[in-house]
Amino acid sequence: MSTAPQPVTHHLPLSDLLELRRWNTPTIYNGWERITAHPIATTGFNREPLTDFMPEMGAMVGYAATVVIEPSNPAHAAAAPGAWAAYRRYIASLPGPTIVVVQDLDRPHAVGAFWGEVNSGIHRALGCVGTIIDGAIRDLDDMKAVGFKALARQLAVGHAHSTPLRWGCPVAVFGRTVLPDQLIHADKHGFVAIPREDEARLLGAARYLDSLECRTVIPASRDTAGQTRAQLLATIDAACVRYGAEAATRFRSGGEWGREPAAAPAAAPGAGEAQS
Repeated sequence: MSTAPQPVTHHLPLSDLLELRRWNTPTIYNGWERITAHPIATTGFNREPLTDFMPEMGAMVGYAATVVIEPSNPAHAAAAPGAWAAYRRYIASLPGPTIVVVQDLDRPHAVGAFWGEVNSGIHRALGCVGTIIDGAIRDLDDMKAVGFKALARQLAVGHAHSTPLRWGCPVAVFGRTVLPDQLIHADKHGFVAIPREDEARLLGAARYLDSLECRTVIPASRDTAGQTRAQLLATIDAACVRYGAEAATRFRSGGEWGREPAAAPAAAPGAGEAQS
């Protein structure tokens, strides 16, 4: 069991969290990679596949509550009969919105579900919007009805010996370590766990880059009527250059489309085309 939780005060106002939820997780990652000092290819996001069992619910945003379980082991419940009640008080102490991040020590072969109709309903009532569990869930339709989103490894029939083992501690899920009270953005693509020092600038970066794409590289590939292939390539090249130049004025580099080299020489006539 864990020690008494320390008071938690989230850094972002609810209005910022609501706006972050309007975008998908790749868009949030795009903003995060431009402001962070952490390696963008090896940190922040899940490194292993997972499944969003409620993709129709869209993205979820919240702060991590963390818990470790081992449903295969009956000794935990016997050793700590008050664990569930103490764990629920930990959850209730958090200001929310909360995403419960669960490390299952039985992974990758989960034997019991921590989440089902009852547990998801209890957590929803306590301010939780969903879960990321490197293990199993069940009662899928009932969880949807409650409005509790879940990204998980698999489904299961039973709960086995599911009980909270420890909580309010770092957890390892899908190849990523998540800290208590870490800002999480998650959807059908996966999740990103935002370092505390990057929270304040995240919304502005995501908002700016999404707008910049809509003003440059996205219309360049869609407003194509009447253009030859050569004209279209020139338009796209120019849009990438503009994107990079504008992004570089705000961030350390030109961003995803600002790393484009100078336009390549035109291909030889007929190259890459079907021969008659």
